[in-house]
Amino acid sequence: MATALDGRGVAAAIGAYSMWGLFPAFWPLLAPAAPIEVLAHRIAWTAVLMAAVLSLARGWGELRRLAPRGWAMVTAAGLLITVNWGLYIYAVFTGQVVEAALGYFISPLVSVLLGVLVLRERLRPAQWTAVAVATVAVVVIAVESGRPPWLALVLAGSFGLYGLIKSTVPLTATASLTAEGLVLGPLALGVIGVFELTGTGTMSGFGIGHLLLLIAAGPVTALPLLLYGAAARRVPLSTIGILMYLNPTLQFLWGVLVVGEEMAPTRWIGFVLVWVALVIFTADLVRAARTARPVPVPVAP
Repeated sequence: MATALDGRGVAAAIGAYSMWGLFPAFWPLLAPAAPIEVLAHRIAWTAVLMAAVLSLARGWGELRRLAPRGWAMVTAAGLLITVNWGLYIYAVFTGQVVEAALGYFISPLVSVLLGVLVLRERLRPAQWTAVAVATVAVVVIAVESGRPPWLALVLAGSFGLYGLIKSTVPLTATASLTAEGLVLGPLALGVIGVFELTGTGTMSGFGIGHLLLLIAAGPVTALPLLLYGAAARRVPLSTIGILMYLNPTLQFLWGVLVVGEEMAPTRWIGFVLVWVALVIFTADLVRAARTARPVPVPVAP
């Protein structure tokens, strides 16, 4: 992880988060494909692309050296990201982009909670305050809608667990995503085969343009991940932590301004509380990063 700003790294991070934030504009283009078919194509074509990228990087040795426990962790991570991707595509197709954005807004706070519950980490007072305010926000939104925001909570929880498991896998980002593709690819191809054999698939019969859009699900998924991997090596963690909110912010704006999802006054209050929690969390992250920054040691001429 870098300790100083790098212009290309910041540009890569902005590119990655902007692409993720504009995903609600892409997935509806794949209609009339069903969300499950879209998910299967996303996994399959991402696996194909990442296998090619890993071949160009000559990184297959990493996977050959991976122990069985590592493959078990890769499988668990792959299943979690499948749930996350599938639920997000479903949210976009069913007009729940704002709730999906809520999930990614609270995702960092869920990751902090997982660190406490699983890794026995200790939180600073500001972090506890941010988690408490976010909890109140979720309660407010639940009261407004008459139910807990399950979609947002599952998105945040699955992504948080995915990150937690990924941190235990001794692979580079490219090799790790390729490994997930190797595990999930056969299942995705099977789902695509079922759709085509039953006549409910959309690979054929909807023109070459639709087929190219299905294939594009691979690079659309992989490109922001590769950009993020490049940014993480060039940009300090505190900067990454701030820029990451560009993703759910763009999603939220798309849901409210483009799709026209309804925002009741109480729901606005809930989102404002979430944003307050994130301001507290981010300010503490920046302060902690500055405190931990090493002091330059004078070198004798």
